[in-house]
Amino acid sequence: MKIITIGREFGSGGRELGKRIADKLGIAYYDREILTEISKKTSLAEEYITQIIERKPSVQYPITIANSFGVYDSDLNKTQNKIFAEQNNVIKELASKSDCVIVGRCADYILRDQKPFRIFVYSDMASKIKRCREKGEVGADLTDKQIKRHIKAIDKHRKNYYNFYTGLDWGNKENYDIMINTSDKLIKDVVDEIVKIFK
Repeated sequence: MKIITIGREFGSGGRELGKRIADKLGIAYYDREILTEISKKTSLAEEYITQIIERKPSVQYPITIANSFGVYDSDLNKTQNKIFAEQNNVIKELASKSDCVIVGRCADYILRDQKPFRIFVYSDMASKIKRCREKGEVGADLTDKQIKRHIKAIDKHRKNYYNFYTGLDWGNKENYDIMINTSDKLIKDVVDEIVKIFK
């Protein structure tokens, strides 16, 4: 089974990289599809699930997949853990069906027993700002300073979420098979080199 996971900084082009790799290799691609499946299983709206996932987990100690999901005082804690448990189930289910690329959502950790090929995508701030503008991922009326603040906030949330639920350090090279710097690069050019690894 060929499983590729993509961790990425916001604006680094990680989502596009994942989609292009999947297309080149002719395998399944999962990103927002995971949220759709979680929504079906929990009867929670996708937008609400996204908000919960992007929040900093509020329990004061880490919870790993290996532990049971206990009862906590806060309804928010219960919801966070319920969503993560379903995310865990959905990702394992999708990965068991066929070769695939999965973007974000701690997939590298959740699927660690399957030994996925783990990619982390990063970029310098100027390139991330430029890519966000080109892809329309931020409002056209925002200044570079505002976009930078937005990027940093999202990456902080991603780091908090990943570190909390995995006990690992998001973006630490020791946790990935390959680190890809997309600064001043076209994603389509990077993909051609990456897919050679899998052929």
